[in-house]
Amino acid sequence: MHNNKIDNADHMLQLDHQLCFALYSASLAMTRIYKPLLAELGLTYPQYLAMLALWQQDGLMVSELGNRLFLDSGTLTPLLKRLEAAGLITRLRAVQDERRVHITLTAAGRQLKAQAAKIPGCIISATECSLPELMALTSRVQDLRQRLLAS
Repeated sequence: MHNNKIDNADHMLQLDHQLCFALYSASLAMTRIYKPLLAELGLTYPQYLAMLALWQQDGLMVSELGNRLFLDSGTLTPLLKRLEAAGLITRLRAVQDERRVHITLTAAGRQLKAQAAKIPGCIISATECSLPELMALTSRVQDLRQRLLAS
């Protein structure tokens, strides 16, 4: 019985049996696919995520965007400064509360959405999954994220 426990522990400690490693390495592979596609838009992957959120809902506050992307302000602020310097967004402090900063897309930021429209198709093609398969996988990973955040 003792040997069985050791064998099981050894089995569970193998790199390829780790969910965290499967998610991490899949994320790295996914980011590699995005890199040349986003280079054409002049965006990094985190900048692309911010733009996706803003294309979905323009006028978010920095705190709302941070919550949406699971990023803290220390990470988000430099990213937003670069997007602003590129002319894709503007940041405006609320008059009644200067701690609240609204982010709005510029005309160039809104136009970039049309150029980005081809990216999801490229990603679907690279995964060699059907759209229903990808939607189901995305939903499962989102459910996992929520359970991990709740624990």
